Amino acid sequence: MYYSPMTTTPQSNSSTQFISRPDGRVAYEVAGEGPLVVLVPGMGDLRQSYRFLAPALVEAGCRVAVSDLRGHGDSDAHFASYGDEETAGDVLALIDTLGGPAVIVGNSMAAGAAVIAASSRPDLVSGLVLVGPFVRNSGGALQRLLLRAAMAPWWAAAMWKAYLPKLYAGRRPSDFDEYRGRVVASLRRPGYTKAFSLTTRLNHDPAEARLDGVTSPTLILMGECDPDFRDPRAEADWIAQRLHAKVVMVEAAGHYPQSQQPDASFAAIDEFVKVVAPSA
Repeated sequence: MYYSPMTTTPQSNSSTQFISRPDGRVAYEVAGEGPLVVLVPGMGDLRQSYRFLAPALVEAGCRVAVSDLRGHGDSDAHFASYGDEETAGDVLALIDTLGGPAVIVGNSMAAGAAVIAASSRPDLVSGLVLVGPFVRNSGGALQRLLLRAAMAPWWAAAMWKAYLPKLYAGRRPSDFDEYRGRVVASLRRPGYTKAFSLTTRLNHDPAEARLDGVTSPTLILMGECDPDFRDPRAEADWIAQRLHAKVVMVEAAGHYPQSQQPDASFAAIDEFVKVVAPSA
């Protein structure tokens, strides 16, 4: 359901649904019965990033919703703004639509969005799983300026294609080349390169400002080889201290442990969900 090897670009199918937001639609799929778990990918990724994890969670007795980011995948690409706060609003709207509360699993920038969502509507969030989490800005102003230049619309898709292998440090999924082709083809569609470029102009200050307002139980899932952090363990421990969270370090995984080490990721998330949503 979540991944079709015959498809090279995101295409709506009978299982794709949409929530309407003020500037456009956000795509998602939902399957299973039980406590709600919402899986949200990171910047430049597709909901198929959870192609291994989602079916396992359904099999374990969860109702699993997998969402595209605005401007990505099957979602519309003409939104007026992109970022952590906007993504948080989209996630909360999805939980409202499906009937919460939910455990939110957010990868990369979606982790910052999950923090904002949990601090804004604790009644809708029963737990957080932050995967390769960006909940504060890293690097200085010069580094962010260089990122903005590298991800300008004219060459953003090519730059992302070249950078993705680095983010998959450690073990790569067996279908990595095929999946990377799918991601890049998605970005190259009219309007989507610009949306992706705008998404890269991230500011995680709003997420960091909300950390102390999170009361939901939290699990930090961090790849030991994650190249986005100078010291992945130290970053995970810093977040865990702020959120009173548990840390699970995933061996031989970079920024995407959910697809690089799906068995280890599932084991940690399944155990967490069974604690915070016991009916699973």
